[in-house]
Amino acid sequence: MKQESISVFDIFKIGIGPSSSHTLGPWRAALRFIDTLKGMGLSEVKNVKVLLYGSLAKTGIGHGTNVAVVLGLCGEDPVTFDVNEVTPRMEQISENRVMMLYGKHKMHFDPAVDIVFLYDESLPFHPNGITFLCEFTDGRQIAETYYSIGGGFVVKEGEEDGDGTMVKLPYPIEKAEYLLAACEETGLDISSLVLLNENTWRKEPDTKFGVMRIWETMRDCIFRGCHIGGELPGGLQVSRRANDLNARLTDGKPYNNFDEWLAVIRSGGQSFKYTLDWVSCFALAVNEENASFSRVVTAPTNGSAGVIPAVLLYFIAFCNGNDNEKIIKFLLTASEIGSIFKKGATLSAAMGGCQAEIGVSSSMAAAGLTEALGGTVQQCLMAAEIAMEHHLGLTCDPVGGLVQVPCIERNTMGAIKAITASQLALQSDPTKARISLDAVVNTMWETALDMDHKYKETSEGGLAIQLPISLSEC
Repeated sequence: MKQESISVFDIFKIGIGPSSSHTLGPWRAALRFIDTLKGMGLSEVKNVKVLLYGSLAKTGIGHGTNVAVVLGLCGEDPVTFDVNEVTPRMEQISENRVMMLYGKHKMHFDPAVDIVFLYDESLPFHPNGITFLCEFTDGRQIAETYYSIGGGFVVKEGEEDGDGTMVKLPYPIEKAEYLLAACEETGLDISSLVLLNENTWRKEPDTKFGVMRIWETMRDCIFRGCHIGGELPGGLQVSRRANDLNARLTDGKPYNNFDEWLAVIRSGGQSFKYTLDWVSCFALAVNEENASFSRVVTAPTNGSAGVIPAVLLYFIAFCNGNDNEKIIKFLLTASEIGSIFKKGATLSAAMGGCQAEIGVSSSMAAAGLTEALGGTVQQCLMAAEIAMEHHLGLTCDPVGGLVQVPCIERNTMGAIKAITASQLALQSDPTKARISLDAVVNTMWETALDMDHKYKETSEGGLAIQLPISLSEC
């Protein structure tokens, strides 16, 4: 197995929905292509054409791949770009057929013509392929191909798998067994070991600050999603539900901000039904925001962005978890589990189906919750294994190529399974577990390889073909 250095900030990326593979990845690929053009003479660019292959083509419209590519070529940052400007900017460029390349070079660009969807062509390395073609005024021509391999990770053709800077970590973790061995050797819990590795990239206070920024983005996304009604964009006429559910659960009690809202939530008690409703509400809120081209955190993907925030807010609201150090422990632990799946299998639904998204996020959340609740390293790994075990084989079949049906509800299921897996692990003796996390990672990858392509984010199978709607209608 090739050694790969993955940071918590590689697993958790702030960006814009609806898809990490089909939106954030192509956006980042476009930014990398811009870097190439800057080195060759940005002002000399005559025209740019974009070719989308395989899964990127088949569900690209529903996932906003064309929008992401355009904004990336404009040099916009998905972390900071105003989500309210996504649609106006795209409409302006489409109407005028003019783009400011990197925000500096005026160039003719017609998205309807210069972005080509190659529905029947797929590149061999990965289903999510994108090629940029550029012609300069002096006749030079270049082409670069990138692959969006899941979770916002991008690989340029000819590169190694991974787009981060390789560093030598004090505790390189490729498998769960290595993680357990390192924790036993040092006497540290998972989050503390992860923090030591993160020190290779930056100082500890900077890591903690960044992790809290990740949580604050998740928190704001939940709060925002719980207070917006109406229909989701895209043509399926899917109604938002988090807003109505939040209104019923808060029952007219006044609040003006997140902290006051949290107090209202806690005042309702801890009955099973009440807690279950809130976990579902949290997850729905995030993924309804994700489907609306809003600000979310890839966790580890956009399609599964609601699971970890929902479980973490459950911990904060119902398990006395409103403590920065506990929140940091939760997210650091979760990130390491995501890293193990990235290295041993995939985070791409185009490669592995939805088990690679909801399954991995549920596994991550289960481990994070278990450590935050005081579980041992073995119990954390057991929780992660249990959560993924019951997502194996989950297909990716978005109706109309949109991350809405059944994707939004699947986040609620993933969150509930994560909490259940954590509770099972905390009440169990992990030394008696028959299946290891590494065995589940291997099984997930074998299942991904065996899975028919129509169940891998192509919208050509499963629930995606049960509704009379085509990609062109969305």
